[in-house]
Amino acid sequence: MFDILWRGLVIGAGATILMDLWAILLTQFGQPPANWAPVGRWFWHLRRGNVFHEKIAGAEPYAHELALGWISHYAVGILYGVIFAMIMGSAWLAAPTFLPAWVFGIVTVGAGWFLLQPGLGIGWAASKHPTPNKVRCFNLLAHTVFALGLYGTALIIG
Repeated sequence: MFDILWRGLVIGAGATILMDLWAILLTQFGQPPANWAPVGRWFWHLRRGNVFHEKIAGAEPYAHELALGWISHYAVGILYGVIFAMIMGSAWLAAPTFLPAWVFGIVTVGAGWFLLQPGLGIGWAASKHPTPNKVRCFNLLAHTVFALGLYGTALIIG
């Protein structure tokens, strides 16, 4: 069990790092850089039970929201890695394949679409965003890259 746990931790971190490298690459093509401050503010307000906001920008600021956003981003990515490793077990970790990682990566988009985005005030699956389909496509691409990170990191540590 410990072996699965530590491998899940590593593959979750590796997948999150790859996702962040992808986001940095996209800035070279005009995509704005990731801003984790609103996510940090959202996580800060969760402690009071405030899950959904009309607009997170209107919620009370938190002095360290950018740092909390980055920490939360990595904590969630690592948690996803641990959950995935526990679901797949030692057999997959010994001989990783991409398809299960990709299915899991796409499933995790649901947390963003149905919890985080409405929590930030941009609606279910970014429905209140000025370009919701663009956001959805980038979410699916980012989580596909996350899946590649799960798979690739599992191969590396195999």
